[in-house]
Amino acid sequence: MDLDPDELYVERQAAQFLKVSEKTLQYWRFTGNGPKFVRISKRCVRYRRRDLIAWIEQHLKASTSEM
Repeated sequence: MDLDPDELYVERQAAQFLKVSEKTLQYWRFTGNGPKFVRISKRCVRYRRRDLIAWIEQHLKASTSEM
């Protein structure tokens, strides 16, 4: 069964997917350092599965000296 890359995750699901806390995800959103997100309303934020994966891929490193 293929997973839908455009499936929307609530903040809790996105945090679990990334193995971080919801507070960390909120902080990343505030600073602009986290994955792309969809703002449905002022208090309603969602994350596409494809954007979470893309964000992970952008942060892959081969060495601790890479920044």
